This record gives sequence, structure tokens and C-alpha cells, in this order.
Amino acid sequence: MQRIDFELDREYVELKQLLKLTDLVSSGGEAKTLIGDGQVSVDGEVELRKACKIRAGQVVALGEVQIHVLAETESDDEDEDDSDDFDDSDD
Repeated sequence: MQRIDFELDREYVELKQLLKLTDLVSSGGEAKTLIGDGQVSVDGEVELRKACKIRAGQVVALGEVQIHVLAETESDDEDEDDSDDFDDSDD
């Protein structure tokens, strides 16, 4: 089974949008058809609501593909730069 990790940058994303954002469908119409036909599940249950709100921690499945919705992580760039500022040389 293929796994896609989708980093959510807001509170939620609508199910039909998630399928488009992960390139599993090419159009909103295709997403609506697949959802309406019962081919999409959320957390193991068939989901028929096209605008169902998907939040971090949920798993969406379409065929052999699972989308794991993750909360957006903070950038650690600043923390990494701080380590360069530390000077432990003995002068």
C-alpha cells in the first residue's frame, strides 16, 4: 500500500480538496464522483460527504493509497543556527 504524508497548514482541509492536493485526482468533479461512489474512506469508514473536514491525525484511503494527514511542523532552521553561535574553545 502506498503512503502519502500530507502536511496540513491550516485547521482542516475538505476531503475533495485533499484528493486534488495529493494529485490522486485531476479535478474536483473526479473527486466528487469517487467520494459519492463510496470509494474513499476516512479512518477506516466509508465517507460520502464531499466537503468532510479532514484534520491532522486522520487517515484517508483511496484504493491502495493511504493519506496520513499531519500537523504542520515548525521550521528548526533558527535552532540549528543557534548551535553555530556557541563557542566552547578555551581562550
